Amino acid sequence: MIMEINKRELRSFKERKFPKDICFRPIGIIHSPFTSLTGIPIQPSMSTAKGEIEIFKPYQNALKDLAGFSHIFCLYFFDMVKLPVPLQSKPFLKDEVMGVFAIRTPFRPNPIGLSLLELIEIKENIILVNNLDILDKTPVIDIKPYIPQFDNRETKKIGWLEGNIRRKLS
Repeated sequence: MIMEINKRELRSFKERKFPKDICFRPIGIIHSPFTSLTGIPIQPSMSTAKGEIEIFKPYQNALKDLAGFSHIFCLYFFDMVKLPVPLQSKPFLKDEVMGVFAIRTPFRPNPIGLSLLELIEIKENIILVNNLDILDKTPVIDIKPYIPQFDNRETKKIGWLEGNIRRKLS
């Protein structure tokens, strides 16, 4: 099915109800060299690991034109996390307990991950990527192109990370 973005239909705003649950289906799976939680880079910018994102065949047509981008956002589900999780935790880069929304822990109320990965090549339904920081066999929720003019922002503050950023593995 093909739909023009400016002609898409939305549900009626009057009939809109806030959902109790939100469910997603995986569109693919990560194939990475990381088969245990120990040794995974804590961010993609700290990784040189290569791997693959296998997009399931029913979604393969969605890869059309993605090869023209140098980087992609990969959204994925931390399926190994046991819920519920504490709302505060100690991050890798500081020996102090912080709220999970101020850190990038996988242990979150909704265990969703986001990584900015270098797109090397697409072969049929396989996206070859660099800078992986994702556990092998992790379910993929979505792929989006990284667009520097939209996604890159000059920041004025980085909270508790000021002076604490350094290369580290889990």
